[in-house]
Amino acid sequence: MSIENNFVNIIKRFWILIVLAVFTAATVAACNPNRLKMNADAAQVPQLVTSILSDPKTFNLALSQESPNIFGLTYEGLINQNVLTGKVEPALAESWEISEDKLRFTFTIRDGLKWSDGQPLTADDVVFTYNDIYFNSAIPSDVKDSFRIGVNRQLPTVKKIDNRRVEFTLPEPFRPFLLNAGTPILPAHALKAFVQQKDQEGKPVFLSKWGVDTPPGEIIVNGAYKLERYDTSERVIFRRNPYYWRKNAQGQPQPYIERIVWQIVENTDNSLLQFRSGGLDSVGVTAEYFSLLKVQEKQGNFKIYGKEPGTGTNFILFNLNKGRRDGKPLVDPIKSRWFNTVEFRQAVAYAIDRQTMINNTFRGLGEPQNSPITVQSPYYISPKENLRTYDYNPEKAKELLKKAGFKYNGQNQLLDADGNRVRFTLLTNSGNKIREAIGSQIKQDLAVIGMQVDFTPLAWNTYTDKLANTLDWEASLLGLTGGLEPNDGANVWSPDGGLHMFNQKPQEGQKPIEGREVAPWEAEIGKLYIQAAQEFDEAKVKELYAQTQRITQEYLPFIYLVNPLAMTAVRDRFEGIQYSALGGAFWNIHEIKIVK
Repeated sequence: MSIENNFVNIIKRFWILIVLAVFTAATVAACNPNRLKMNADAAQVPQLVTSILSDPKTFNLALSQESPNIFGLTYEGLINQNVLTGKVEPALAESWEISEDKLRFTFTIRDGLKWSDGQPLTADDVVFTYNDIYFNSAIPSDVKDSFRIGVNRQLPTVKKIDNRRVEFTLPEPFRPFLLNAGTPILPAHALKAFVQQKDQEGKPVFLSKWGVDTPPGEIIVNGAYKLERYDTSERVIFRRNPYYWRKNAQGQPQPYIERIVWQIVENTDNSLLQFRSGGLDSVGVTAEYFSLLKVQEKQGNFKIYGKEPGTGTNFILFNLNKGRRDGKPLVDPIKSRWFNTVEFRQAVAYAIDRQTMINNTFRGLGEPQNSPITVQSPYYISPKENLRTYDYNPEKAKELLKKAGFKYNGQNQLLDADGNRVRFTLLTNSGNKIREAIGSQIKQDLAVIGMQVDFTPLAWNTYTDKLANTLDWEASLLGLTGGLEPNDGANVWSPDGGLHMFNQKPQEGQKPIEGREVAPWEAEIGKLYIQAAQEFDEAKVKELYAQTQRITQEYLPFIYLVNPLAMTAVRDRFEGIQYSALGGAFWNIHEIKIVK
């Protein structure tokens, strides 16, 4: 999973990133001398200016779990998946061979590949990336979850054959493996010493390297762009990588656009203002902006692309973790009993008026969401295929709550069997107007069935720290990116996965949790994901993933909300846009030209 960034699907093999809903633009004081210099430079350099919602959290790809991130522009893997056709295409590897038993994959790397510092990129970098980084138990990278194979969750072995060939050996056949080979490759010559060196706690020094305070010139990459500059809370600037491998049919180097600028702001309204005033070349079009922008396309010299179902998910979830840390429950035991009651979660689902959410918040430009799997995926099933849905029905919600032992007082306030008022805090990231509007409606909808919801938007860093580290939260509103292959979400659905956020296991380096329990339905989903990855009969694969979708809709670890239509506005001066909801407007950034 990845950010809803127009470039994200260059590296979309991950489901590692919690989604920020839209791009935004920064407004920077005109008196800022750095801004004046940047504008002067821009007059000489062909560039694309867009925006992101908050600052990057790290420049260390292996440790990244958040969005936005720089990696869709700066790194590539052995293969790539074409977002228009779904087919696997060569990237750093020019070819590959698969043994008849499907246990050995041999990749041949392109001749003459180089890193952004001019050093050669060889099979040694591939072996290092997998064995020393991704498969290293001392490095908490979510990439492991996508490569764990079978019930025993074994990892492939990786060995060098020669400078251009690498062999992966699997313990058993694993259908998604070839797609997983799109995982980005990292530079051994720049990072190996940091992996081998240990700090005072015996951990790899690598864990503290390539943070956002690292000088951009030290970040060595293999993608279309390298990091040129980062001004905290203002902008991230990328420059064309002169050693990038792609060339057009005439042998001219790609990409064509020399520089990319991401402006940073924490308010979505400013992106619209900046785009309309000409300060941005592209902006994500949310439902509230669509009508305004649509009538201005010709006058504003831009085009709105898309208007097709988005690939990500939007949902609320409850913290189902029954564990304790340092002797203290992660969740108040009283509330934990509510959250872990399936009728409680089903009642919440029935009480949320999705159609009103579509009509008001999304201006009719959305559809009810009922599945964790992307609509475009061949493994997605619709409600017509025996998938449970939760149409708005507050009376049904009240019946379920009473069945589970809850009751109402004279003020229509919901109480549990012991007389405790049902009240909890719902978190989301601040500055995202869509999320804030959704949260406000959920607060109102649940009040109808007697629940008091304290809706609390938080700064992104504070929010993600609670979700991934301290785990001291009750309910949350957020989303995940999607893709064609459901196994990309293995780290969400495996009970031990790094994004199994509704019942999170502590990750490497975190304090232990005592008393964490995995529910039978929760374990069953993880088991089905393993079976689907082992199966090569497509009809059987679809049925296995169909079972996972039916279980998620029955037990509701995530209560899915609305799938908004994906749209992006782009200035007419860009040629070569091939929009896809999976990849956005700039998934093929290396082919796009500035023509005006």
